[in-house]
Amino acid sequence: MIDPVILGRRLHDLRADRGLALSALAKEAGVSVSMLSAIERGEKTPTVVVLSRIADGLGLSLSRLLADLETDRVIVRRAADQDHVAEAGGWHRTVLTPVVPGVNFEWIRTTLPARCDAGTFPAYAPGSHEFVAVESGTLHLGVGDAEYALTAGDSLYFPADARHSYANRGAEPCVYHVTALIMRPRKTG
Repeated sequence: MIDPVILGRRLHDLRADRGLALSALAKEAGVSVSMLSAIERGEKTPTVVVLSRIADGLGLSLSRLLADLETDRVIVRRAADQDHVAEAGGWHRTVLTPVVPGVNFEWIRTTLPARCDAGTFPAYAPGSHEFVAVESGTLHLGVGDAEYALTAGDSLYFPADARHSYANRGAEPCVYHVTALIMRPRKTG
């Protein structure tokens, strides 16, 4: 397991060694200054994707960034430590997975309120994968130019190197899980 305080100190030291201001690294990494500051203080444990972006901003591979920080091979992420993200439009994401060095994998539980469109997401790098499973409600999942209506119990896999979107067009909330293996770098557009 990676101690968030030790990780934060390591990030701070690497940033300082490069002469980067907090705002400069945040811009390079594509994360907010407040998020980066909280991570450096050991107050927040970043997701694998965020940590990968920070590594990129520092000019390091994720495995190099995390070298020698792992103290245990079993990593537990308690419910109280999960990242909860409230997005514009009323939808909510919870990142369930712990950060695992060298593994770009996330498991996210998302709740879309009635008639909520979470938007379109750009393609990830080739070799990226997403698995989606609907817990309740109906999810309209777009992959490229196709759209799939998934109801409770349905699941779907798609190569995540395609533009994709999530929407709930129904009158009830939709809850679904996404497990993703994301390769770097992320495409734009």
